[in-house]
Amino acid sequence: MIPFLERIARQPLVFDGAMGTMLYSKGVFLNRCYDELNLTNPSLVEEIHKEYSEAGADVLETNTFGANRIRLSEHGLGDKVREINLAAAGLARKYAREERYIAGSMGPCLKSGQILRDSRIEELSEVFAEQARALKEGGVDLIILETFSHSRELIIAARAAALTGLPVCGSFTLTEEGYTPGGENLETLMQSLNECDALDVLGLNCGTGPSHTYNWVEKALTMTEKPLIAMPNAGFPKEQDGRMVYLTNPEYFASYASKFIKLGVRGIGGCCGTTPDHILKAARTVKATSQVKQHVVIAPVDTEASEVTPVPQEQKSRLACLLKQGKMVTSVEITPPRSTDLSGFIQKARICAFHGVDAINIPDGPRASARVSPMIAASVIQKEAGIEAVLHYTCRDRNLLGMQSDILGSVAAGLNNFLVVTGDPPKSGDYPEVTGVFDVDSIGLTRVVHNLNYGRDFGGNPISPPTGIFTGVGANPCAVSPELELDRYRRKIEAGAEFAITQPVFDPEALLRFLDKAFAFGSIPVIAGVWPLVSFKNAEFMRNEVPGVEVPDSVMERMSRCQTREEGIAEGIRIASEICRTIESYVQGYQVSAPFGKVELALKVLGMDTGK
Repeated sequence: MIPFLERIARQPLVFDGAMGTMLYSKGVFLNRCYDELNLTNPSLVEEIHKEYSEAGADVLETNTFGANRIRLSEHGLGDKVREINLAAAGLARKYAREERYIAGSMGPCLKSGQILRDSRIEELSEVFAEQARALKEGGVDLIILETFSHSRELIIAARAAALTGLPVCGSFTLTEEGYTPGGENLETLMQSLNECDALDVLGLNCGTGPSHTYNWVEKALTMTEKPLIAMPNAGFPKEQDGRMVYLTNPEYFASYASKFIKLGVRGIGGCCGTTPDHILKAARTVKATSQVKQHVVIAPVDTEASEVTPVPQEQKSRLACLLKQGKMVTSVEITPPRSTDLSGFIQKARICAFHGVDAINIPDGPRASARVSPMIAASVIQKEAGIEAVLHYTCRDRNLLGMQSDILGSVAAGLNNFLVVTGDPPKSGDYPEVTGVFDVDSIGLTRVVHNLNYGRDFGGNPISPPTGIFTGVGANPCAVSPELELDRYRRKIEAGAEFAITQPVFDPEALLRFLDKAFAFGSIPVIAGVWPLVSFKNAEFMRNEVPGVEVPDSVMERMSRCQTREEGIAEGIRIASEICRTIESYVQGYQVSAPFGKVELALKVLGMDTGK
C-alpha cells in the first residue's frame, strides 16, 4: 500500500466518523470506559469499524481516544494501556485489511480547563509515548492526536508519537469564536504547530459543525504548508426526549465535504454526532469532487526512435498556424444547447466569424451537464458557420477505448484543435448518481493524443497516417494548491501539450505570478480565459461555486455598486476589458466566455462592438 503521507499528498482521503456516538447509539452508557470495550465487547467495536469501512472511509481510527495511562486510571484500568491499544488496532485492522489505513487515535490527558504545569511535561511525554508504542506494535499506519485544547500538550504528544517513526497528525478544536477551549487563537496556534517538526499533518476536529469549521479551515489553510484535515461535528447537540442528538443530516454534511475539498483540505472525516450515513454521503462527494483518476498508465512514444514524421504545428489548423507565427488569437466560448435544435447555436458562431473571431471553444458537458455532443456541435459550426472549433474533451464520460475512437473520428471529421481536460465530476452537476469513468486524467489523455500524433495508439499499435491534433490543456492560476497545479502543468507539457487555456482570470496578478513560475517548464502559448460578469449575483456564483475561479474583493466591490442589470453588464465588460489590457503582453490570446449564451458581450470585451 502507498505510504500514508504520499497518498494524502496525491488525493484527499476520507476518515471515519464518531466512535463514541455510535457506541452510545448501540446502548453503551456514557459512564462506561469506551476504550475498555476493545477487550470486553470487541464484536461491538468491530461492527462499527465494519460500518465505516462499508461507508467508504479510507482511514479507520482505533477506539483508543482515552486509552492512555492517566485517563484509563480514572476507571481503574491504568495497567491495561498496552493490552487495550493492541486489541483496538487489531479490531480496526480486521476491516481495513490492506485497502485502508489505520490511525491510532490518541486524545489529550488534560481537561480543557486544566493548566499545563512544567512539572508535568515529563510525565505527559512518558504517557503519550507509552500509548503510541502500543499502537505501533498493534500495526497502525499513523498516529492521530485529536481534540487537543492546548498547543503545548499537542506538541508534547506529537514529539512522543514521532518516536515511533509513524506519520503524526495533530488535530485541535476551536469554538465558534475561533479560540481553543484553552484560550489560544488560531493565529498563535498555527504558528506553534507549524514550527513543530514532529507534526506531519494538521487538523481541526470537534468543537463546531461544518459551517463554523469551514470558516476556520479557510483561514488555517493560508497559515500552513502542511496538509490539513477537517473533521467537524454533525452540528450542535440538542436535547430531544432526554437524549442529546445532532441534527445535521448527512446530505448537509456532504455538501460541506465538497466545499472543504475545493478549499484544498487533504482529508475529511467526522467527529461527535457523525455516523456511517454521514461518511457514506461525504465519501461519495469527496471521491467525485477530488477527482481520483489515472487508472490506466500511458507509456510515451520514443519520439527520437520513431520513424513517423509528425505533422508540423503550422499545418495542423489555422489556430495552430496563428500561434506558431506569434500572433494574438481570439476565441469565444459557446456552450452546446440542451436541445437538438442547433440553429441558434450556429447563428452565434456565424456572428463571431463575421466579426473576425478566430475560433469557437465548445465545452464538453460543463459542470457535468448533459448537452448536445460537443463533437457534433464542433463539426456542425465548422461546416455551417465557417469558423474553426476548439473541442474541449473530458476524461469523465468514456473509457479509454471510447475516447480514442472519438478522437480518431473527430480528426476524420476535420476537427484538429483539442482542449484536453479532466472534467467536472458528475457529483457537481445535474446527475449526482452518475459515475465518472476517468481511466486517465488530462495528463494521461494528453499523452494519448501525443502518441497518436506519432502514429501509435495507447496500446502501442500503429496508426497510419498519424493524426495532426493541436493539443491544448487547461491551467488554473488561482488554484488553492499552487505547487500542485504547477506540477501538473509541467507534466502536461512533458506529455505533449502545445498550448494552454486558463480558467477565467479576474486577478491579473495571480496569472502573472503563475506564468512567471511556469516559464521554467518551457514556453507554450497561453490563451487567457476571460469572463464578463453581468451582475453581483453572477460574481458571487463564480466566486463560490465554480472550482478554480477566484474573484478578488475589489471586483466584488465594483459589481456590488451596480444598481441595475444594465449597469452590471456594463461594469462586467469594463472589468474584463481592463484585465485583457493588463495581461496583453504576457499571453497569446483570449478565450472570452459568452455568459448565458450572449455572444455580443464577449465581442464587446474583444473590442468587436456589435452595435447592441
